[in-house]
Amino acid sequence: MRMSPFGRKLIPMETLKMSGKERHRLELMGRIKRKEITLVKAADLMEIGYRQAKRIWKCFGETGDKSLIHGLRGKPGGRSRPKAFKQKVLTRYEERYRDFGPTLACEHLAREGMSLDAETLRRWLMLQGMWLRKRKRKKHRQWRERKEHLGELVQMDGSHHDWFEGRGPWAVLMVMVDDATNLTYAKFFEEETTEAAYRVFQGYVEKHGLPQGLYVDRDSIYQTTRAPGIQEQMRGQRSMTQFARAMKKLCVGVKLAYSPQAKGRVERMNRLLQDRLVKEMRLVNVTNIEEGNAFLEKEFLKELNRKGMRVAALETDLHRKIAEGIKLEEVLRWEEDRHVGEDWTVQWERKWLQLTKENRVLNLAGKNVRVRQTLEGKLQLLYQGKS
Repeated sequence: MRMSPFGRKLIPMETLKMSGKERHRLELMGRIKRKEITLVKAADLMEIGYRQAKRIWKCFGETGDKSLIHGLRGKPGGRSRPKAFKQKVLTRYEERYRDFGPTLACEHLAREGMSLDAETLRRWLMLQGMWLRKRKRKKHRQWRERKEHLGELVQMDGSHHDWFEGRGPWAVLMVMVDDATNLTYAKFFEEETTEAAYRVFQGYVEKHGLPQGLYVDRDSIYQTTRAPGIQEQMRGQRSMTQFARAMKKLCVGVKLAYSPQAKGRVERMNRLLQDRLVKEMRLVNVTNIEEGNAFLEKEFLKELNRKGMRVAALETDLHRKIAEGIKLEEVLRWEEDRHVGEDWTVQWERKWLQLTKENRVLNLAGKNVRVRQTLEGKLQLLYQGKS
């Protein structure tokens, strides 16, 4: 046993670990003891009430520096999880959710009876080297304020991706996102075509109504660079795509974006879907477009909108009903003027259509007719507005 020069027993010194806040309080307690400041002043400097300052001063007088250290320092927190639970979660993550982010993984772990918050899982994964913090430096972009009303502007885009991770064909996901609320509608197609744009728009309208406007990229589906035809020039019209013509008929404005960043809402949604939707479909073994659309309709979109929709700045919903006398399926179609040959044939979609004898009474040879084709493939020829 070590003894002091005076014959007294030496007591080992205890090392106290203090936070910056606790060291500040220790300094103030010392100043009070030396009568450099009053307890009222110390309470003000600690930004606490006078009564709490009195309790701190009293405890300091009774037990010294140790009284300023939080009583739970070095002890497990009241919300800490058992080691067995932590190991169970990490094992399951490794087995089934290896490339899932902590937030998405937590949602699925909760369905299996292992509920925990995403930050706890993120911390556990980082300690195990199973997740790396992602930091991205982004270029400065001028922020565009959201529209104020639901249905005021809907962003629309096609996302090309290996959605089925090799279990099925590559596909394009046509995505529509409301600018004010993030309300989302989406559908899979083989390619990004006018038909795909028509059908996803039709699905959106049947669920929510006609939006006031669409925000799209400068794809040939939405914008044409061809010069106006003779008939268009005679009518004083500019050349339009089939989709633009249909939107004009429905009084839906079409605004063209000059960059992917301009369509920020739908571009961010595309990135989210390429992560989350792909993983969700993997878990239920979706392998083709038909199964993918069923999964979107019955499960995924409902949950996505439940969690991701914002409240619009203004309450009024600007979606509207289709005007009386207009049928959506009769607007979302292809129609162009065609010349009737001397042999009573009309060219359409790289095919020659032969007019029947019943139509010869109209003497159409050498004249122009309008050809219409519906989404279901039904053809109709009109002359002077009559079929």
